[in-house]
Amino acid sequence: MIRVQYFARYREALGLDGEQVSGEFGNLEQLRQHLLSRGGVWQVLAEQNLMCARNQELCSLDEPVQAGDEVAFFPTVTGG
Repeated sequence: MIRVQYFARYREALGLDGEQVSGEFGNLEQLRQHLLSRGGVWQVLAEQNLMCARNQELCSLDEPVQAGDEVAFFPTVTGG
C-alpha cells in the first residue's frame, strides 16, 4: 500500500485528504496515471505544473515509488 495525500485545491476537488492505494507502480507518474484513470474530478491531477513529494521530500514524477511510501500531490504555490 502507498499512502497518498492531497493538498490545497486537489483536496477540495477530490473531497478527501488522502487514501491508501494498492498496486504496483514503478514511479509517481504511473501512480498518477492510475488515479487519473478514475476519470471525472480526478482529472485535476492532470495539471502540467503539479508538484509531488515522496516520503516528505520534494521530487519529480519519475521518482521511484514502492509499498510503504507516503506520496503527496499539491499544486504549485504562487504568491505576490
